[in-house]
Amino acid sequence: MSELFDEEQRDESAARPPSRRSRALIITAVILVIAFFALTTFANFYTNVLWFRDIGYGSVYSRLLWTKIILFFIFGLLMAVVVVANMVVAFRMRPLFHPQSPEQTGLDRYRQAVTPIRTWLVVGLGVLLGIFAGTSGAGEWRTYMLWRNGVSFGKEDSSFHKDIGFFVFDLPWYHYLIDFVMAVSVVALLAAAVVHYLYGGIRLQTPGDRLSGAAQAQLSVLLGVFVLAKAVDYWLDRYDLAYQSGSLLTGITYTDANAVLPAKVILMGIALICAALFFANVWRRTWLLPSVSLALLVLSAILLGLIWPGIVQQFQVKPSEADKESTYIAKNIAATRTAYDIDKVEEYTLPASGTTASQIDANNDPSVTSVPLVDPQLVHQTFEQNQQVRGYYSVANVLDVDHYDINGVDRALVLGARELDQSALDPDVQNWLNLHTVYTHGNDLIAAYANQRNGENKEVDTAGLTATDTTPWAEGNQPGQDELKQAVGDYQTQIYFGEDSPSYSVVGKAGKSAPDVELDLQGENSDTKTTYAGEGGVPVGSTFRQLLYAIKFGSTNFLLSGRVNSNSEVIYNRDPKERVQKVAPWLTLDDDVYPTIVNGRILWVLDGYTTTDRYPGSERESFKTMTEDTLQDQTGLRTLPTDEINYIRNSVKATVDAYDGTVTLYAWDDQDPILKAWSSAFPGTVKPKSDIPQDLLNHLRYPEDMFKVQRYQFARYHVTNPNTWFQNDQRWSVPDDPNGNGKTLQPPYRMFVTQPPGLVLDDDNGSDTPYQNSVPPPTTPVWSITSSFVPVKRSNLAAYVSVDSDANSKTYGQMRVINVIDQQQQGPGQAANVMRSDPGVADKLNDFNQSGSTPTFGNVLTIPIGDDLMYVEPVYASRTGQSTANYLILKYVLVYYQGGVGIDSNLADALTDAMGDATTSPGTPSGSPSGSPSPSTSPSGTPSSSSSPDSVAGLLQQAQDEFVAADKALKAGDLSAYQTHITNAQNFVTQALNLQGLGSSSPASPSATSGPSATPSGGG
Repeated sequence: MSELFDEEQRDESAARPPSRRSRALIITAVILVIAFFALTTFANFYTNVLWFRDIGYGSVYSRLLWTKIILFFIFGLLMAVVVVANMVVAFRMRPLFHPQSPEQTGLDRYRQAVTPIRTWLVVGLGVLLGIFAGTSGAGEWRTYMLWRNGVSFGKEDSSFHKDIGFFVFDLPWYHYLIDFVMAVSVVALLAAAVVHYLYGGIRLQTPGDRLSGAAQAQLSVLLGVFVLAKAVDYWLDRYDLAYQSGSLLTGITYTDANAVLPAKVILMGIALICAALFFANVWRRTWLLPSVSLALLVLSAILLGLIWPGIVQQFQVKPSEADKESTYIAKNIAATRTAYDIDKVEEYTLPASGTTASQIDANNDPSVTSVPLVDPQLVHQTFEQNQQVRGYYSVANVLDVDHYDINGVDRALVLGARELDQSALDPDVQNWLNLHTVYTHGNDLIAAYANQRNGENKEVDTAGLTATDTTPWAEGNQPGQDELKQAVGDYQTQIYFGEDSPSYSVVGKAGKSAPDVELDLQGENSDTKTTYAGEGGVPVGSTFRQLLYAIKFGSTNFLLSGRVNSNSEVIYNRDPKERVQKVAPWLTLDDDVYPTIVNGRILWVLDGYTTTDRYPGSERESFKTMTEDTLQDQTGLRTLPTDEINYIRNSVKATVDAYDGTVTLYAWDDQDPILKAWSSAFPGTVKPKSDIPQDLLNHLRYPEDMFKVQRYQFARYHVTNPNTWFQNDQRWSVPDDPNGNGKTLQPPYRMFVTQPPGLVLDDDNGSDTPYQNSVPPPTTPVWSITSSFVPVKRSNLAAYVSVDSDANSKTYGQMRVINVIDQQQQGPGQAANVMRSDPGVADKLNDFNQSGSTPTFGNVLTIPIGDDLMYVEPVYASRTGQSTANYLILKYVLVYYQGGVGIDSNLADALTDAMGDATTSPGTPSGSPSGSPSPSTSPSGTPSSSSSPDSVAGLLQQAQDEFVAADKALKAGDLSAYQTHITNAQNFVTQALNLQGLGSSSPASPSATSGPSATPSGGG
């Protein structure tokens, strides 16, 4: 009995409400949590305000913030007001009497539960939906600002004849408004239906009328609004076809023009009728006609929107697709070439006869002496081991390339910023004071001459020399390594803002007499202490700001440490990309940020792009896909919702001061309509092009990602004939990097390029329209960015491409393409294989194996020399016996020129060696004997024997490859390819017999065959 009593007591205790103390603790905990999140949010907001004001872009942050706030409240209030209003209307128009039924009896319990709190429920639901809608609206700030500030492109699309600005600026915003109206009407419809059902306006289990008159009228209006918005959406969808990606191309196709567009108009008409019937249902009070019209709309959407276009595509287009799509392909080609700015590319062919090997001066020809041999991807360890001074300094994994006038000669330099690497510090010194107040910055640039020649531009013989001697330094830490500084004058060497700078640093001392604490590198090897004196930090002298930054960075040391004083500043957001992206969030940034010296300061230079994926008719592609190669670890910061683009302009050149972090934006393509729109949205943020100082202009260059995007698109869109484009047999591709295991594309390289003097303008290029406004190629070396093309799925060279990259040049940005496909030159991968398998090269490289080292092959460069193309590849060796200082030393240079292979410790001697081994006559394509097809036509694309391709064994092996390919072509039923391979094989056999003295005086002329040598100029 006592146990039962005790149990009852325990039950009563358990049911007892919480004490006042417990409730107070719970309330206090909730308040503290809310206060914590509120304080954290406020700290992030206020520190952002301080940062933007400190760098002079406070207006950017405020304008962006207010735009988001206004959009949030407008769309949030619209959603909340419409939904709440419909719920209130539904409640007030509820039936006063509910017929007795099991359904209503069950709903009575819910009505009784809801009645005391219905106001809170309605307000709470409105607030919740308003937050979701407001967040969605604020996220559309880009779309709104472009619509608000959009300008005319001055060019119409080819299908609808509307200004392109309508598609880029207006259409996305119109779509969002219509989508928002449809979303609001659906949510309001559901909310009203729930209220009507709860209060008897909708009776699902009652015979007779299941909707009250008020419920029917309200729901009819909401459905009418939805269907009316859908009608407008169908009208806008027509314009979306202009940049819709399809299986063949981006833009309108035959099926779109003849099936989809009419279907959209018909569906719009049906939707308008359906909306009218729903509105009429407010008075007619019958659901028959609206229901039938809605069913008709759904059925029509299936038949006209899906099935009919499929029938047209399958039975009208597919049987004669090339003819049907010809007009639309032509529009796609024209739009793509314009959108990617490749419509002014000049294409050339090499002259039939020109410079001979004997006319090349390997020691003095600027085309030879300026060739970059220092591979920026391989020598970062050499830079660090020889020039880092301390273990906690480092340079980027891939170094940068720039050019400076040194001793009266424009020289290409490989540069690296000596930045601070805090992870290299000993673990026992990695505390807050050291990481954030002592080790705060890097120091100076390290530079080497890219062409492996000294300051006087004289050849350096690397044989038997150490790495320090074999690398001609233009700027380093040893005596005499200051030619760059002599050329540009003294400059501020401290680097507080860089790609590898610490997350944040606290700088500044309490008074003038207080000791300096920041570790600095001065002189040749000496360390000293310094104090930051720039304007790049946010003051944190007050306790309030120290509290905010303690919250922001999660460190109480801002409040407790003596290093944080009344004069302290905090430096953060130090990556140049991050700083530019914050002040110009509408830019897409190039991945390659490079340092340069301008007016006594180290400046980081960045290229900014304006992009869109809504340019009508232009081909859409992933930015990442177009820019990936072996030199790129990650792509630039993106601003589009997706990675796809179909329009790009290098509209902005940006700089970030490495000492004080000053961000400056300069308009570069000031005619770009998208730049004009953003400049109007954020006035005063972009300076005019005329404000660019001359010292900076000397180091501006054609951007790398822009070039990659253009070469990717030009590989296909160099063909301007629609039928040829459709056949896809002249398509090019970017070659795989010979050192990338066939998985990555070969990157472009920067160098001085001298165009062959005898270039012939290619007036045909597979199109019916010759080139207009041709710009003659410069006759002197021009700072350029270069690459090459190969035919798709083949390895022989198709074309060599370069872009004039000197911002001072009148021809800046001019892309030039030398077509060599019909000459069957070796491609980069084939040339690398030929050089490495050459017996003379193999003998010298065997020295590596005997010494215990492994050769590391550098970048394979394609370079115009005379009237031909030359391949150059540096060979590096690692130091042995010093595991702590294991870095690469340039040992040999490989050259492949006019069929000859050369190797030596410097380029001049290697080229002389190659010219002595050359087997071709003037004007004959490199890599093939005079008058013969190239071995590149073999299935493998490269010689399969280690013998020289011009030896008897090599020729016979190539003939065998051709016979194998011919057999495969015959089995596949391709008689044209079969005849080509048989003819090529006979030519190789004839050449082999001639070398043995057993054949006729000359091999069969390839011009008489249908082989690759008969391919029209510009083919692929």
